[in-house]
Amino acid sequence: RLAMNTNQFGRTFQDRTHAYVVLPRLDGMEGKMLHNLNVRGKRGNIVQTFPGVEYDFVPNKLAISEEELLHIQWTGSNTHNNGGNGGDGQTGDAGEGTGGTDRHNFLQMLRSDLNFPAPFENTTMWDMVESVNHPKATGLDLAIGFATSGYYCGMSNFGGCPTGYHVDDSKKGAFQQQLNNAPASYFGHVLRFKKPGTCVYVCTRNNNFTNRSQKGVLWVTPKQK
Repeated sequence: RLAMNTNQFGRTFQDRTHAYVVLPRLDGMEGKMLHNLNVRGKRGNIVQTFPGVEYDFVPNKLAISEEELLHIQWTGSNTHNNGGNGGDGQTGDAGEGTGGTDRHNFLQMLRSDLNFPAPFENTTMWDMVESVNHPKATGLDLAIGFATSGYYCGMSNFGGCPTGYHVDDSKKGAFQQQLNNAPASYFGHVLRFKKPGTCVYVCTRNNNFTNRSQKGVLWVTPKQK
């Protein structure tokens, strides 16, 4: 006798389907390996997210060649609802910022054992890269976009940063430091590398050093001769 109930076959208990779009490559991407760096997991602690996982970068350790490309992007939600804390240790959505929302960002740290990002002046990542999809964006523009999850797309209008979305626009409202008013999803940039190096990075909203970590490391090796 099989331990199954055919009345249950047509039911969906947890719908984990996702829709995504594959875009054509832009000029400068042809023939190059393109790596995807994004996020996984959901809001909550290790019990509340089971059988899923807490927030993490994926891959959180990545070694690539200087001649390859990297697309850093992520998706989130404003409608996550695991209910209030029911006292059972499973319901609830422990986390930072507004309940029921997912947010991410990407800032460089100086070392992997730290839990706070480096000031822009001390970073090396943004001198290593340039944007393929927005080649006029400066390193500062890239750092601002990734740090604010696209709330600001850069310091000023570089051609791909419209009015109302850059820091220099005086009409732009104040940025909420836990990303509450930032977009849940961010298309990011496809990056090409100008030189090799190492970048350790963190999500400042979700990296709670007492019980959960959202960090990663990127190694860029020299071109093969």
